[in-house]
Amino acid sequence: MKFVSIVGARPEFVQVGVLSKRLRRSHEEITIHTGQHYDARMSDVFFAELDLPEPEIHLGIAGSDPSAQTGEMLAAIARALDEVRPDAVIVRGDTNSTIAGALAAKQRLYPLVHVEAGCRSYDMTMPEEINRVATDRLADLNLTVDAQIARNLESEGNAAPVRVVGDVMFDTYLHAVDRLASVASALPKLPETFDLLTMHRAENVDDETRLRAILDGFAHAARPIVFPMHPRTRARIESFGVALPSAFVTLDPIGYFDMLRLERGASVIFTDSGGVQREAYFGGVPCVTVRDTTEWTNTVDAGWNRLVGADTVAIASFAATPPACPAQRPPIFGNGDAADRIVAELESEPFVATIERLKAVRSARGH
Repeated sequence: MKFVSIVGARPEFVQVGVLSKRLRRSHEEITIHTGQHYDARMSDVFFAELDLPEPEIHLGIAGSDPSAQTGEMLAAIARALDEVRPDAVIVRGDTNSTIAGALAAKQRLYPLVHVEAGCRSYDMTMPEEINRVATDRLADLNLTVDAQIARNLESEGNAAPVRVVGDVMFDTYLHAVDRLASVASALPKLPETFDLLTMHRAENVDDETRLRAILDGFAHAARPIVFPMHPRTRARIESFGVALPSAFVTLDPIGYFDMLRLERGASVIFTDSGGVQREAYFGGVPCVTVRDTTEWTNTVDAGWNRLVGADTVAIASFAATPPACPAQRPPIFGNGDAADRIVAELESEPFVATIERLKAVRSARGH
């Protein structure tokens, strides 16, 4: 079978490698890179480090208004699908690339597979929540990381099949940890003990009051705060004239392996990233999420993640004393075999029947 995989942002790059290698053993895969993360430090470095296949199609769409960007992606992906004519389309997560790919696939009558489906923050002011809810409704096959998340879809009456397969990001993490010691680092010498902060979401960095409230929480931090700065975040801090707390050690954007080194070495991880929340859990590092809601409620329920929003006092408390976490970390993201389980679902009789059904519809309509 021939599959098109659509990627565009860091979490998708991290996920695509293990699944692509497994999928390409017995099927054809064409990767479309939308260009959503246009900075080489946010894109090219991940392809190089994770030994990902070079995207066969690169659309180069980045840097515009989110609505305009999504519209440009939709049109360009549709043209690419007309040329490639796959059996099915695979999208991941909740980015603009995800929803553009989902819409293009359904408008062209190709079966749609949503990897990392069913996550819910129940905050429809988040662009990512809109993208993931809409994609789940469009999908012909929803693949979730755990049973708790699968129940979100069941409670919504989603008609598409829902399958629990684990998290392919965890597959990637396990492979990367095995290689970590043999991969050279570009990190400068860092303090022996430190906390890590990552922050890039519009709700935090585009709102000057909220941004200042978060940063003020680190004014009296007990440990140095290592802060790899996303280009968007750096631009907002400079435009607002915000002074960073003295405890901060700023870095330019870094690659996947160096990010793992920072995550695994940190006493506490402060973040607004969904991917980093999961990686904190994978590594057994306490996580403090500087958002009011999270789609990764399973990490909160497991006791390894705290939601603090932009509460300066709560942030300051955890910057002084790391949050206590349980002794156990349940395997809520699977056992590292998500790629195998995903390919098994793509090869299953029900999904093959969906491919044949839509192929017949396209043929009848002259597509």
